[in-house]
Amino acid sequence: MDLYRKVRLACAEGMSQRAAAHHFGISRDSVQKMLAFSIPPGYRRTAPVKRPKLDGFTGIIDGWLDGDREVHRKQRHTAKRVFERLRDEHGFTGGYTIVKDYMRERERRGREMFVPLAHPPGHAQADFGEAVVIIDGVEKAHFFVMDLPHSDACFVRA
Repeated sequence: MDLYRKVRLACAEGMSQRAAAHHFGISRDSVQKMLAFSIPPGYRRTAPVKRPKLDGFTGIIDGWLDGDREVHRKQRHTAKRVFERLRDEHGFTGGYTIVKDYMRERERRGREMFVPLAHPPGHAQADFGEAVVIIDGVEKAHFFVMDLPHSDACFVRA
C-alpha cells in the first residue's frame, strides 16, 4: 500500500509513468493500474470457471440442494454425499473437488444480500481528514469533505 501511494504521488508531481516504473522497479502496466484506481482493486477473474464434466449435472445438484432447504441442517447433502450420489446414480466421471467447489460457490451466492441504498435529496455526509500534499511548502494539510449522495456531488476544502 505504501508503494501504491508513493507511485501515485510521484506521478502527480510530474514524473512520467515510464520514469516511475523504472524508479520503483515495477512494470509500466502496474503504474498505469495504480494511477487508474485510488485503492488497489484486487484480483478479478476475467472469465467464469468452466467445468465441462459438471455442467450437465448442475441442475440435479441444484434440485437436491433446493430440496434440502426444508430439511433439518444435519440432514442436508454434504459435498461428499452429493459426489457419491452423482457417481452412483448418474454415472458422474468427474472429481470430488469440482463438486465441492461448485457447492461452495453456490452457497456463497445464496448468502449474498444487498441492502438498497436510498439517499433522499438534502442529506449530506461530512468528515474531516488530513492528507500528504505540498502547498506553499507545507506537506500535511487538513481538509473538510462534504458529500451529497443523492446528486453525487462532493465539496473539499483544505
